[in-house]
Amino acid sequence: MLHGYGQLAPYFIRKFEKLKENNAYVIAPEGLSHFYTEPLQSTGRSNDRVGASWMTKENRLVDIENYITYLNTLYSNQIDNNCKVPITIMGFSQGAATASRWVSSGKVRFDRLILWSGVFPYDINFESGRQALHGKDVSIVYGKNDPFMENNQFESVREGSSKLGITPQYISFDGGHEIEEKTLLNFL
Repeated sequence: MLHGYGQLAPYFIRKFEKLKENNAYVIAPEGLSHFYTEPLQSTGRSNDRVGASWMTKENRLVDIENYITYLNTLYSNQIDNNCKVPITIMGFSQGAATASRWVSSGKVRFDRLILWSGVFPYDINFESGRQALHGKDVSIVYGKNDPFMENNQFESVREGSSKLGITPQYISFDGGHEIEEKTLLNFL
């Protein structure tokens, strides 16, 4: 479960407690870039809240390479090569682009990809992505009131899906830019 921009893994993973209660093994790695979420004022910060990001525009390609290496290493340390359990990779918001790039690298075995409140990035490797996603269950999940999922985002998903040779399942729920528990539990 890959978090969105500004989130931290210890808080993000709490959204998946119901999955864990149903014997799902949940891993929520954290983006490698950290920052204070509040700007520095002349008198200091109003709070010391820290957020994480998978990447920014600064050294973007290096960040992508680093997080793919990090996720591959984490995967190999947590998942046995002989594991027969179905594996779902889910990315929320910025984590959706991260998950897409990662699975498209072709170095992880998985059965299902869920992009929640996010889309395929424009710069995904479509050739290796087509191979990695062939025969996989792909779902696009979004809140009907998500301000980040507008018509142009769906056009981007349709275009990316076509280039990847897949037909994702679209799942919506009444809500916004969030993980909605009832919809999440339908994936069990």
